[in-house]
Amino acid sequence: MSSSPIASKEVLRISPKRVLLKVSGEALMGRLTYGIDIITVERIAKDIQQVVNKGFEVCVVIGGGNIFRGLSGASQGMDRAGADYMGMLATVMNALALQNALEKIGSQSRVLSAIDMPGICEPYIRRRAMRHLEKGRIVIFAAGTGNPFFTTDTAAVLRAIETGCDILLKGTQIDGIYDDDPKKNPNAKHYDHVDYATVIQKELRVMDLTAITLSSDNNLPVIVFDILQEGGFASVLDGHGKFTIVTKVTH
Repeated sequence: MSSSPIASKEVLRISPKRVLLKVSGEALMGRLTYGIDIITVERIAKDIQQVVNKGFEVCVVIGGGNIFRGLSGASQGMDRAGADYMGMLATVMNALALQNALEKIGSQSRVLSAIDMPGICEPYIRRRAMRHLEKGRIVIFAAGTGNPFFTTDTAAVLRAIETGCDILLKGTQIDGIYDDDPKKNPNAKHYDHVDYATVIQKELRVMDLTAITLSSDNNLPVIVFDILQEGGFASVLDGHGKFTIVTKVTH
C-alpha cells in the first residue's frame, strides 16, 4: 500500500520550533559493513544544517550499533551492564564524528554526554543544553541515559521531553513504519499515521516498549523516516515525502 505525502504541521496541528533527531548507529555505516562512513556523516550534517537554516532548534541522539551494541555483547556472554557501557562509549564516538562534520561546514554544535568525560565533551546538564539551543547551537546528546539497560531510543525520548522538543524524528534506513519487514515482504503495508496503542498492540517495533510508552505518556509525536535520503530531514518537516507519524489519535 503506497503512502501519500502528509503535511506534518497540519496533521499535528503545531508549528514545531525545537526538534530532536534520533539517528541509528547503523545509518552512519553508509555502504560499509562496520564503523563510520565519513561521507554519510557529512551528508547527514548538511541535512541537519539545512533544517537549522529553516529556523529550527535541533537536538540529536545517535545510536552506537555501527560500532558496538550492548545486547549483542550480552548475547555472547558479556555482563549486560558492562556491555551497555561499551555501547554508550560507541555513541560518544559517533557524536564526535558528527560534531566534526558539522564544524567543517561552519555549524556550531556541542556534545553533551550522560557520562562525564572531561576534555572530550561537556557533561549533560539540562539547563546547559537549553542554553545552547537558545543560542542556535546544535546539541548532540551522547552516552544514552548514562545507565545500562536503556536503549538510545529511550534516551532520545527522554532528552526530547526534558528539553521541550515539539517532535522526535527517528531517522532509519526505511521510509516509515510497516506491518511487516518491507525488505522481505513486498506487500507489507505502510502506515501514514498510526497511534501509540496500535504500535504497542501490533508490536510494530518503532522503538522499544519503554520509549514508545514514554512518548505516549508525554504526548510526544514521533515521525519515522528514511535518514539515508538526502534532504529527507528537511522534507519531512515541510510535510513532503514518505514517512510515518505516531501520535495519540489518528484522523
